[in-house]
Amino acid sequence: MYKDDYQRWLAADLEDPDLKPELNKISGNDEEIKDRFAVALAFGTAGLRGVLGAGTNRMNIYVVRQATQGLANWVKTQGGNQTVAISYDSRIKSDVFAKAAAGVLAANGINVRIYDALMPVPALSFATRFYNCNAGIMVTASHNPAKYNGYKAYGPDGCQMTDDAAAIVYEEIQKTDILTGAKVMSFAEGVEKGLIKFVGDDCKDAFYAAIEERQVRPGLCKTAGLKLVYSPLNGSGLVPVTRVLNDIGITDITIVPEQEYPNGYFTTCSYPNPEIFEALKLGLELAKEEGADLMLATDPDADRVGIAMKCPDGSYELVSGNEVGVLLLDYIAAGRIEKGTMPKNPVAVKSIVSTPLADAVAAHYGVELRSVLTGFKWIGDQIAGLEADGQVDRFIFGFEESYGYLAGPYVRDKDAVIGSMLICEMAAYYRSIGSSLKQRLEEIYAEYGRYLNKVDSFEFPGLSGMDTMAGIMSSLRENPPADFAGIKVSKVTDYKNTAETGLPSANVLIYGLENGSTVVVRPSGTEPKIKTYFTTKGKDLAEAQAMKDKLAEALKPILK
Repeated sequence: MYKDDYQRWLAADLEDPDLKPELNKISGNDEEIKDRFAVALAFGTAGLRGVLGAGTNRMNIYVVRQATQGLANWVKTQGGNQTVAISYDSRIKSDVFAKAAAGVLAANGINVRIYDALMPVPALSFATRFYNCNAGIMVTASHNPAKYNGYKAYGPDGCQMTDDAAAIVYEEIQKTDILTGAKVMSFAEGVEKGLIKFVGDDCKDAFYAAIEERQVRPGLCKTAGLKLVYSPLNGSGLVPVTRVLNDIGITDITIVPEQEYPNGYFTTCSYPNPEIFEALKLGLELAKEEGADLMLATDPDADRVGIAMKCPDGSYELVSGNEVGVLLLDYIAAGRIEKGTMPKNPVAVKSIVSTPLADAVAAHYGVELRSVLTGFKWIGDQIAGLEADGQVDRFIFGFEESYGYLAGPYVRDKDAVIGSMLICEMAAYYRSIGSSLKQRLEEIYAEYGRYLNKVDSFEFPGLSGMDTMAGIMSSLRENPPADFAGIKVSKVTDYKNTAETGLPSANVLIYGLENGSTVVVRPSGTEPKIKTYFTTKGKDLAEAQAMKDKLAEALKPILK
């Protein structure tokens, strides 16, 4: 079957000139042909993600058109504006895929609002809501290496698509022949017919205004003298992040020159992920040269932000997503109480794999902290619930440990633009009172205990990877570990058991240990990897780290 598909692609008149040479090159190589054609990229709530190239198991215009036809079939049943918003980042072919998707929608009589230049995930979520769209499309593979691209689908609320809607779209995709099944119109024709329109300045300005309205201490940054080094990691953050920072008064910004402009090859770091040191290396070197107070980096689709803070001895320390989340929660809550802008019964939201230190900080300020499944759409879901009850102002902050933050209900996905603004405002504030981010973090640990949160990943590549992962999860459920490294398991929470958790079903296991530590095992929904999350607590960092190392070592044989 896969060989027939290969021959069919080989015989077809393919529009993308890169695809035919690739197909010719793998002629006679069964393993390569199988890898590209034996399966199709699956469409789920995170949309599509895969390696660029020819075949059903690769990202190319035919896979994008097929997915968009499936989406169009769903949109046509939804009534409303019959409009879809589209944005894209700096990845290889992102603009090509965005225009291909726009052409399919226009050919189906669906209106399109597309950005005229690359813009980040939160801008797509905002435009989807601003234009009352039925759906949104973001062309990105987030922080994956350069050989990847992807396609995220959003619902009318600006959240990533629900499971139910994604299932319908997937069903429609499967009915659509990949090479000939999608209706096609050229982008130019769609523009001429008025079906494809660009996102207007009114929408862009409203997006920036919504972010800037969420300042905790307006005006503070104009006089605080914060010195910043920023890297957009060759992605979509440059324009929106610098615009907002300039607007609020942060003007001493040095951009990492090698990572300033869009470049989908990410030549300076193989993995453009602000969670890892390699991606921030050039920025850290520049921060030391400049003596910056803060070094900040956003990922290619600018929905996540990572930072390095200056320490008293002049060195720089990377700050984890959990630590930034706790610092922001503490800063927003304290600042809004001080300014009299804290709503009644405030609500913050975090993912179940994020640090329990946030629970302690929230309790201190009288903030209700809700824990939801991993994936920012579940935080968006909480905002939607508050909005439906006429209480959307109660939402003050949401975060997940993987460097995603949101303050305010103007979008329903994580936003590195507001994350960057609030982190810089927070750093400027502590600077203005003779303190620093480092000092405040140490104060938080002194007050609540020295928590340590670490994530390890185990990769399972190849066609059998997902099956191996499924087998490991089944084994953990059928033969639950009684202890890790001799420390007894006191409680197991299986998030597939909705009656127990009160949350939608998820393939996540959380082990509470007798000494207060927690171990979480969660397969990724989009990549062939299992993530393990450890929370340990000690009298100091060394003690917490030693416990984490012990638990991680005990888990390794189970995840083989």
